[in-house]
Amino acid sequence: MEEIKAFIREEDAVSVVEIILITVVLISLVIIFKSQLTSLVTNILNKITSQSNGI
Repeated sequence: MEEIKAFIREEDAVSVVEIILITVVLISLVIIFKSQLTSLVTNILNKITSQSNGI
């Protein structure tokens, strides 16, 4: 029984590490592609605004 509890605790630690790594990767991607993402969102919002004026 103790082996099962130890395995579950070990797996929880792995999950935390995975979440931290995924978060770090996502933040670094946002930092790297910040200008491209900003221009993309701006273009999308401009299209939405211009097309909503036609309604």
